[in-house]
Amino acid sequence: MTAAPLTADRRRRLHRRSLHLAYATTAYNLVEGIVAVAAGAAASSIALLGFGLDSFIEVSSALVVIWQFRSRLPEARERLALRLIAVSFFALAAWVGVGAVRALLGVAEAQPSPVGIGIAAVSVVVMPLLVWAKRRTGRELGSATVLADSVQTMLCTYLSAIVLVGLLVNATLGWSWADPVAALVVAAVAVREGAQAWRGEQCDDCAVPAVTVPDGAGGGCGCGPDCVDRCCAGTATTG
Repeated sequence: MTAAPLTADRRRRLHRRSLHLAYATTAYNLVEGIVAVAAGAAASSIALLGFGLDSFIEVSSALVVIWQFRSRLPEARERLALRLIAVSFFALAAWVGVGAVRALLGVAEAQPSPVGIGIAAVSVVVMPLLVWAKRRTGRELGSATVLADSVQTMLCTYLSAIVLVGLLVNATLGWSWADPVAALVVAAVAVREGAQAWRGEQCDDCAVPAVTVPDGAGGGCGCGPDCVDRCCAGTATTG
């Protein structure tokens, strides 16, 4: 069975939705970043400072999507947009990794931060909603860029949860090593996702709707199995 191709009107609607989601991500993460950095500085919390810096990197990813979908032909900017998002993944990994190592080395002893706990808790609720909306839109549109941006938002969700647990554990038990250890795992995942986004040129044809993909292969999409799952879902069908 072959999926019906998107109509021009539906494609325009999905382009607008992608822009609106990127605008919402930018606005929220700017507020989140400012609050987290201010709270981190006040509490001498490297993890919270890293969380705030991650928010600004998330803004950069959303701005890439805005740049792409303000074009008359967004698909033409797909490859460069993916490369730019890949760079933001690597930047995220660098910031989180350096912050985690510094925390483990005991460069600074973080103080309890009720404000930091609050903003991290809000993010754990807000970010999954953005991930769901971006994935749904990206899959229907067949946009590897929107899906890559959803992964960036998902990583921000993980980091929010890690920072929240770390701040709570530090405030209640005094275990300052918990969140930097977990943050190193997030950094490793960010490197992996950045590498996959950088190799996204193999997904160029995924922007073409209604491509038939045989089981376990990229088929006419020109993608490998992992790429099919990540950026062809919704535009390709198995046969």
